[in-house]
Amino acid sequence: MRKPTLSPSKITTYLACPVKYRWTYVDDRGKWYLRSKSYYSFGTTLHRVLERFHNEGDSGVSTQAEVLAAYEESWIDAGFSSAEEMAEAFGEGKQILTRHVQMQMDRPKLAKTLFLERQFRWDMGEFALIGRVDRVDEYEDGTLEIVDYKSGRESVSQEEVASDIAMGCYQLLLKRKFPDRQVKATILALRSGESCSSSMTDAELNDFERDIHTLGMEILNEDYPDLIPVYKPLCGRCDFIPLCRKHHEYQEL
Repeated sequence: MRKPTLSPSKITTYLACPVKYRWTYVDDRGKWYLRSKSYYSFGTTLHRVLERFHNEGDSGVSTQAEVLAAYEESWIDAGFSSAEEMAEAFGEGKQILTRHVQMQMDRPKLAKTLFLERQFRWDMGEFALIGRVDRVDEYEDGTLEIVDYKSGRESVSQEEVASDIAMGCYQLLLKRKFPDRQVKATILALRSGESCSSSMTDAELNDFERDIHTLGMEILNEDYPDLIPVYKPLCGRCDFIPLCRKHHEYQEL
């Protein structure tokens, strides 16, 4: 029997709403209610192009013109409500990529890119923690920097990076694979180019790992069929409202 896996996406979904976790990851009926999201299409497109741009082995996507050509080839049009909405998003993506490429060219290159879109795994006993990182850069002193792209953000603070569960998971995964290296996590807000970093101490990582294990056991042992949906602000944007209404009575907050 394969060991269960938990990812930052699964963990944050559960924390936001255990019922949504059920329909997304546990109960197959949920897949019939999932709709394409424009922000997912937009973000996936940018990630694909940035992966190629930062891949030193992909020599055909190194200039602004080549990046924008790759962007047009990679564009995903699913989930947009109109041609006008898609055109606006497409234009925003071109601006984001043009700015990113220019900023990379203007800065001195202090690190080399070690991994792109790489999945890491750490066995935590009853389950495995997995996570796919956008980019890992290596500095001359051996420091590893996790770079996480946020296509919808204009700004980011050090406190936001430090409290972000996904960034904590990525640090844990990388530190367990490279225990002798210093690891830091950076969120890059693509809409502005602003970035902030944070790093956990070994003691903080150990505490975080214990917390993730405790939370993981709760997720795996939850009695999902008996969960009663409770209305939350996120319900208004949730694909699974029809399922919740069909199978349960809402408990209003």
